[in-house]
This record gives sequence, C-alpha cells and structure tokens, in this order.
Amino acid sequence: MAVDFQGRVAIVTGAGGGLGRLHALALARRGAKVVVNDLGGAVDGSGGSATAAQKVVDEIRAAGGEAIANAASVTDFEAVQAMVQQAIDAWGRVDILVNNAGILRDKSFAKMDLADFRLVVDVHLMGAANCCKAVWPHMQAQNYGRIVMTTSSTGLYGNFGQANYGAAKLAQVGLMQTLAIEGAKHGIRVNALAPTAATRMTEGLLPEPVLEALRPEAVVPAMLVLAHEGAPTRTILCAGAGGFEAAHITLTQGLYLGIGDDVPEALAERLAEVTASEGQQVPGSGSVQGQVEVGKAMAAHGH
Repeated sequence: MAVDFQGRVAIVTGAGGGLGRLHALALARRGAKVVVNDLGGAVDGSGGSATAAQKVVDEIRAAGGEAIANAASVTDFEAVQAMVQQAIDAWGRVDILVNNAGILRDKSFAKMDLADFRLVVDVHLMGAANCCKAVWPHMQAQNYGRIVMTTSSTGLYGNFGQANYGAAKLAQVGLMQTLAIEGAKHGIRVNALAPTAATRMTEGLLPEPVLEALRPEAVVPAMLVLAHEGAPTRTILCAGAGGFEAAHITLTQGLYLGIGDDVPEALAERLAEVTASEGQQVPGSGSVQGQVEVGKAMAAHGH
C-alpha cells in the first residue's frame, strides 16, 4: 500500500524545527499541502518569531511542494481558528492535523513552580484540544479526518523531573480515546505517536552513537501511517531508532470480592491476582470497566 497524500491538506503544529519540521517535509514530499505552524519560541516556550515556520515553507516550495506558514500559538484558540481558516481559504479543506507543538519546563516536582506545571499542560493538552476543536467541524462536514496526537513514554510510563510534561502527554491519550469514539461515524480517525528522538529537547544528554540512532527521521514513518487514509484509530504507536512498538491501556480480569467490612483486607491480600496480566483486554470504551465489574457481580450471585 503506497502511503501517499495527494490532494490532502495537513496542518502540523510546532513544525519550525525538529520532529515537526520533518513531519511537514515528509507529508509535502508525499503530496500533501501543508500549513507549517510554529510560534518560533525557545524550548521553554519563551519568545516567538514567524521565521522558523517560513524557512520550512521555503524548503517545501523549493522541492516543488505547496505550503503556507502560520505563527499562531496553539494556546490561543482564536488564532488557531484563524489558522484553520487559512488552510480552508487556500485549499478548501483540512484532512490531517498533527499536534506536535510542545515545550519543556523540567524540574523535580518538589522544586517545580505550579506556573510551569500549568504552562506545559496548557501548551500540550489545551493546545491539542484547541487545534482539534478548530478542525473538528470541517472534518465532520467532509466525513474525513486524521488526527495525530504526540504523546510520550514520559506520559505513558513516567520520567524523573517531568511531572508536568508527563501529565500533559498522557492527557492527550485520554483526549484521543474519546475523539476516536466520537469521530468514528464521521470518518475521523485519531491516534497517538510516542516518539523517541534526539531533538533540541535532548541535546547534550546522550552520547554521539545513541544520538545518531535516535535521529528524528526514524520517527516520521509512524506519523505517516497514523495520518494516512489507511490509518488505524485509537492506536498508540511508539517509534524511535528504526523500531516500532504499540502501547496499550489494558484492563485485567480482576476478581470479584463483593461488598463488606473485610473486603479491604481481602483485596490487600489478593492484589497480585487483581493486577495479574493473564487474560487482560484493551477495552473498546470506558463503559467496558463497568460491564466487566457488573458481570462478575452477577455471576457471583448466580444471575
């Protein structure tokens, strides 16, 4: 199956450098018209300049592609709406949204200022929500859409000094889960990408051979597959150094222990059985938890 994007219109946020730039270039190379969005700020979100986005647009155009620059902050919903309108005015539709914009304000939780916590959540989570909200009516109307969230192993599994980033990144997965369910009848598929890549966010932290293996180019194929017409939905794809994996949020079989004064002690004693992974499933929606629990209760009472 050829992964091509002829006739498709994509918006890539945070596309002025690093992974976002490579996403934009790859989509354009395979035929997409691309809105290159970047506020042009530093890694910590300070400052701003439209030149980062414009440089990538120039690269795309020099290679024979079509692109326009946008310097909206994803935290500004009105500016994000204007960005989507810019794409509609230029090309009549929006097929793909890659939520890639992000910042870091790393510190251990004990030392972290709550303003830095809030800002990181605002950029990663509310930024993604703003962009999704702005493209959603257009994708519904055309019965087609592909949205890629950028999550992280920090959100999925934790990482010292990144409580704010991790919370925001796993929240994007929560957003993906519900948008995928709500978008299904409109042909909108929503997925998440967890990249491992050496970008300006990881500079100076890793030895040279590791940095070489972790070139951000290695992540791009996963984004292309998640943004493509044949994409899955509700998939968390991990990618880095040429390797690809999937992460699943699963529900174990668990136990029925009933209701009563001795249940806390019984649960404490049998917790290993509750957390055992044999027979676990990936629920189709949040209601499955209740179905499993009620099912165990009914069975225990002979219903």
